[in-house]
Amino acid sequence: MVLLVALGLVFPVLVVATEMAENSNHKPTTPLFNYSGISLPPEHIPYFLHNNKRVVKQCRLDPLCPFQDALQDLSACWGYEKNCDQEKRFSYPACTKADSGWYYALCARELFWKQADFGYVGERLSELKTLCKANNPEDSSLRCTRHARFCRATNLYLDLRQPRRGHERFQEDFIQMGEIGGHCKLNKQALAAEGDHKSPLQSWYAELQTYTELDFHPMTDGHCDIIIEKPTVFMKLDAGVNMYHHFCDFVNLYISQHINNSFSSDILIVMWDTSFYGYGDLFSETWRAFTDYDIVHLKTYDSKRVCFKDSFFSLLPRMRYGLFYNTPLVSNCYTEGMFRAFSQHVLHRLHIHQNKTKVRETLNPTDVSRFDMIESFLHTFQKMKYVTDVPFLKQLDISHNSDIFIGMHGAGLTHLLFLPDWGVIFELYNCQDESCYRDLARLRGIRYVTWQKMDKVLPQDKVENLPLEAISTPVSQQSLCEFTPLICHTQALTCTQRNTHRHH
Repeated sequence: MVLLVALGLVFPVLVVATEMAENSNHKPTTPLFNYSGISLPPEHIPYFLHNNKRVVKQCRLDPLCPFQDALQDLSACWGYEKNCDQEKRFSYPACTKADSGWYYALCARELFWKQADFGYVGERLSELKTLCKANNPEDSSLRCTRHARFCRATNLYLDLRQPRRGHERFQEDFIQMGEIGGHCKLNKQALAAEGDHKSPLQSWYAELQTYTELDFHPMTDGHCDIIIEKPTVFMKLDAGVNMYHHFCDFVNLYISQHINNSFSSDILIVMWDTSFYGYGDLFSETWRAFTDYDIVHLKTYDSKRVCFKDSFFSLLPRMRYGLFYNTPLVSNCYTEGMFRAFSQHVLHRLHIHQNKTKVRETLNPTDVSRFDMIESFLHTFQKMKYVTDVPFLKQLDISHNSDIFIGMHGAGLTHLLFLPDWGVIFELYNCQDESCYRDLARLRGIRYVTWQKMDKVLPQDKVENLPLEAISTPVSQQSLCEFTPLICHTQALTCTQRNTHRHH
């Protein structure tokens, strides 16, 4: 189908059976683990097992373990693990620049791997530093990456008895000294050194700069009005009404789960927001891919002292050199790695599947005129207007079952993340923002096409309330002869990509 758009420290909960079968020859009637808590795409299971040896050990002893096939080879790895063989990685970038030398190609691939693939997770893991050290099991702890972009906290104390709420969503002095902290040895100098990226959607430093070394144990000394035993993720969210920006939130949550090696959905997600306001979310169904519960607004805990047993502060949507907003990328490289895994993860959790339809026959361009061909091709279009009365899960289902996704420059093109692996994104006109969706397509590992002949792009003849020079788009009188080659090229890319993925 071709689609035309008009526009976790979160831990997997694995319940161990309390009793083993008394007779080793007796087949148990119930599994030793709650394997349903490991809801991952089948392709991801070997990679999950590689990093969860405890599950592997239990699975080997359990004839009811559904992952027996995956146990045969546990060498598959995402790529950020220590001693991960490059040949066994989930993915590795490809660089297509024909005239580049071998040295440039190798350096470019490795840099792109660290910028935009699972190497990015490895880079963040290598940065983790202990800022508040636990000396005993009941103590608290705080570990962060550089610039406090991701942090893990255990036995965290948060005092919201005097909330200073206002109109700002990310008020930097909202938490005062003594209102956040833990019973641990704090390295104040190391914490202060992480403040150079202090900004609402770039760092957690503003929220953690007043982290205090407490003289009591938050979880056991009676200083908590509420104790949250369930693993918790703190997030600062970008615009919930814009798919491009909001999916920066979801992508960074997924990357954070890899940093934390935790993919359970039995977690709480707390939206850190210091304002009185609610949060408009046009894509709220997506949260079901990450949590079984409603999102908790921070103001839910106002007037209370709240203690969190296990938590992490997720990577943020607008970090410098983060993903995927304004990310500088090595040119001429692409990957079918981390963003493809994100797409698979979300689609699996939301139960979006490929429809099993017969592959369409396409006309041979040598047998028909270009006008007959374009007319026939256009009959395969499904014209959709993704508006609020089309449920988002329905939008995802349509996008995932589309071969070619066509639209003008805009946030709706973020649907390219959920195209099939052979899909092609056709941005009719990029509005002088050339890299935005081209780079997102490279991150996802699909082909990108856009209008090339800028001399054919003219101002529209009538635009209400705007001067003609303010808007420049391909005019409706555009020659069909100019448009047809792009359509043919896009269609050919789709067929090539589909055949390539069939053979793999």
